[in-house]
Amino acid sequence: MAITDKPITIVGCGPGGPAYLTDAARHAVEHAGLLVAANRLLELFPEAQAERLAVGADIAAVLQTMETRLGQLPMVVLVTGDPGMHSLARPVVRHFGRALCRIIPGISSVQAAFAAAGLDWMDARILSAHGTLPEVDHDDLEAVDKIAVLAGSQSALRWIADLAKRLAPRWILVCEELTLPGETVTKVTADILARMEASPRTVVLLLHPAVWDI
Repeated sequence: MAITDKPITIVGCGPGGPAYLTDAARHAVEHAGLLVAANRLLELFPEAQAERLAVGADIAAVLQTMETRLGQLPMVVLVTGDPGMHSLARPVVRHFGRALCRIIPGISSVQAAFAAAGLDWMDARILSAHGTLPEVDHDDLEAVDKIAVLAGSQSALRWIADLAKRLAPRWILVCEELTLPGETVTKVTADILARMEASPRTVVLLLHPAVWDI
């Protein structure tokens, strides 16, 4: 089976701004028979003629519905950012197998955050505090100069604030609504971070002063 003939295409839609969609993503949507995504991603493509399956909290039900349609029409699963980073791509590929899935990469929120900071991220450590807070080895993180944490809740921000204090000194950049009209990038202290209310689309960068002050 050629890669372009695979019945499921998983498309990275970037951080949220329509300008950050790739031509490959738009082409895949244009040729979809069924679009599977959260409502806010479906809204990026009002002109699409495909059937729509909205994704909510019940991922198992979405996978079951997809299974009943498999082979009947080309399915395109839309995910925020890049499919390889904490997205719906993982359960879809785990359920259907890589042989049936084609993946189109997108711009991740982590890429957008480091771009906003004017820094490369080849040596960054990426953590996710979406839903479950991560278990980390603080001694291991002491040697990491760039840490990006996917946040989005007040509990996540409090956890990141505590991490920043343990790893001090660290500059803290709160990146919200990246690529969207409400985009903000704010430098804060750990105490301020612990009291902030987060946008659901938030990335926090913890940067060693030696990296930031260049």
